[in-house]
Amino acid sequence: MKISNRVDAMQYSPIRKFNPIAQAAKDAGKRVYHLNIGQPDVETPSVFMDAIKNYENKVIAYAESGGVTDLQDAVIEYFEKYGAKYDRGDIIVTAGGSEALTMIFLALLNEGDEVLMAEPYYTNYSTFAQSAGASVVPITTTAEEGYHYANRDKIEASITPNTKAIACVSPGNPTGVVLSREEMKLICEIAKEHDLWIIADEVYREFAYDDREVTTFAMMEEYADRIIIVDSVSKRFSACGARIGLLVSKSKLLMDSVMKIAQGRLCVSTVDQIGAAALFRLPESYYEEIKAEYCGRRDVAYEELMKIPGVVCQKPGGAFYMTAKLPVDSVENFLMFLLEEFEDNGETVMFAPAEGFYATPGLGKDEMRIAYVLNQVDMRRAVELIRLGIEAYNKR
Repeated sequence: MKISNRVDAMQYSPIRKFNPIAQAAKDAGKRVYHLNIGQPDVETPSVFMDAIKNYENKVIAYAESGGVTDLQDAVIEYFEKYGAKYDRGDIIVTAGGSEALTMIFLALLNEGDEVLMAEPYYTNYSTFAQSAGASVVPITTTAEEGYHYANRDKIEASITPNTKAIACVSPGNPTGVVLSREEMKLICEIAKEHDLWIIADEVYREFAYDDREVTTFAMMEEYADRIIIVDSVSKRFSACGARIGLLVSKSKLLMDSVMKIAQGRLCVSTVDQIGAAALFRLPESYYEEIKAEYCGRRDVAYEELMKIPGVVCQKPGGAFYMTAKLPVDSVENFLMFLLEEFEDNGETVMFAPAEGFYATPGLGKDEMRIAYVLNQVDMRRAVELIRLGIEAYNKR
């Protein structure tokens, strides 16, 4: 018996594939600081569980395939603060942002189509594209330039006759790059000139630091017919396990097409949608507090990282990830060393090797992605362990 060629060509997630090795280290008695996955340790706002506890229906019934109307209305209210006006028909609730992306790719792409995306990029985009018989074509960026890509020449050089869409993650995973309003406008202009869809992954939207403007492609009303926004409660509300995402677009063609897929999978969890509606109605003070918390974590992580001789990294502008070039021959080998051989006072650390975030072969072998999702004390210690580990690794 055989499996499909499509699945056989997929890679394992570089974020999760080292988890068994980390578990073995923990079983051996080591404490492992997890910087490999974007799982915050911040408490989920209590309004989520309060809303579920107050749910009075005696039967947990199927929701509509497009989502619970109370959640759709809460999302409409949320986007109004950005000057964007949506209707319920512009919103489909999904099982996390990942399902939204899977549905978008299935609805847009044919065999052989291409999606343009800056690399390094969130590795699961390759899986989503391959599931639709398509591929990601990279716009290569570097640590030295802070992984910025919103440049007309850089973008247009990667467009081919098979290009169907450009995907933008802002604030970015894994790089923390934040698109300005002017950069978004440039991308929209390029997309219109080349008749491309824009897939705007904005699940870290409020996490924009150092007085950067919080932006969304929803502000680009002139280009609304080609913009598809992906959102989620996972990161900004520290509710990753709730699996509530959103697909938001004013393109009736796109939404009608996605609804066929949404109806095929019936619906998303009814009770989680009830809780998510309460999250979207949190006051603006919540976003200011959570942004300040992650900004502080970024600052201590970056401060410790800059103590490593030979590291290349610009301070990221948003999200809660940092990608850096390390002075080692192989980041994967270094990570294995940290988990299997190294410890300092019974402690070690893990991160995600960045090679798996690149589509171009050979790139990223000396780069890592860390998620600054731990409290400041633990973040400082975790990055210190990376520095001590590099010293021990390079002395071998």
